[in-house]
Amino acid sequence: MPAASKIDVMVLGAGAAGMICAAEAGKRGLSATILDHARAPGEKIRISGGGRCNFTNLHCSPENFLSENPRFAISALKSFTQHDFIERVKARGIAYHEKTLGQLFCDNSARDIIEMLTDDMRTADVRLELSTEIFEVGHRDTHFEIRTSNGVWHAERLVVATGGKSIPKMGATGLGYDIARQFGHSVTETRAGLVPFTWASHMAESWKSLSGVSVDVKAECSGASFREAMLLTHRGLSGPAMLQISSYWRDGERLQIDLAPDTDVTAILKQARSERPKASPWNVLADVLPRRLSQKLEEDLDLGAKRLADMANAAIEDLAKRLHGFGVVPGGTEGYRTAEVTLGGVDTKELNQKTMESRLVPGLHFIGEVVDVTGHLGGHNFQWAWSSGVAAGRFV
Repeated sequence: MPAASKIDVMVLGAGAAGMICAAEAGKRGLSATILDHARAPGEKIRISGGGRCNFTNLHCSPENFLSENPRFAISALKSFTQHDFIERVKARGIAYHEKTLGQLFCDNSARDIIEMLTDDMRTADVRLELSTEIFEVGHRDTHFEIRTSNGVWHAERLVVATGGKSIPKMGATGLGYDIARQFGHSVTETRAGLVPFTWASHMAESWKSLSGVSVDVKAECSGASFREAMLLTHRGLSGPAMLQISSYWRDGERLQIDLAPDTDVTAILKQARSERPKASPWNVLADVLPRRLSQKLEEDLDLGAKRLADMANAAIEDLAKRLHGFGVVPGGTEGYRTAEVTLGGVDTKELNQKTMESRLVPGLHFIGEVVDVTGHLGGHNFQWAWSSGVAAGRFV
């Protein structure tokens, strides 16, 4: 490579957002290059959805995203919707299926999505530079200068698609935030999102024995609620409901967990008291809850009664209330190590919502996870990558 290569568009990051953006820019006849330190493109795509990539959600809408400015994502999501991406998947001949709650997965492999994106880049003459370390990014006169382990690049426009801090073992870093700050941008508080909880110290020893137990719950915290499965592990609480609510949780806050949503526990216990007065309430509840969980709750919740016959209506109603509002204060979360996303990021107040361009530095764009827009579990974060990537790619 020459000492300094001149191009129209440089994209930093060969993930979902970066690849679709580079392809869009190339389609417009612009010379585009994409850089990544990884040895292969789309590594997070490859491992997502158990290797089948939950590439979007049929019900994706702005309401499925968190941001200090919830309205920021509307323009990009409307200009390139989940249906637009689905059409590309269909045109490519990729077989897919809906799992639950509108989540779409590849029938075969996540590699189908990666190959679609890399083929689109190849068709658009996008240059892909992998195993490349970025040493320095600067802005000189009318161009950006990117110094790398493979040489120096001069680009008229620069797109930062470096992602967040989640899953550092795959090479995730805070590079994108550093670049944003370097150019005068604000970065909102970043923290792990869509991440399992860990047990508080007083629960860890006794509750880890329930590892593997799964139960449908309704989890609530900070005004948000999710009705999905909860999985108990030896480390803490996981499963879709816990991952979802983790994005709304802050250290020290209590989770309210309805262990039997849509079930009238009071009515079940009162009926059982009439029909089986000598039965233990926990034996009856083992038909409502997983038996191991029912046994654990029997240990922890002292009812002062062994038989239903000994329980007045008020005692039954109190037990039902505890099950519908089971409170847990987690010890914390597993952090970026297992988090699916990073909450927070480049402040949207300083970005153009239609083009993702910086309002401070012309020609500089931020897309995907590095921006303060974070989706719910279930394909929404991939849709943000597609939508924000296309928005930038059409305007760089």
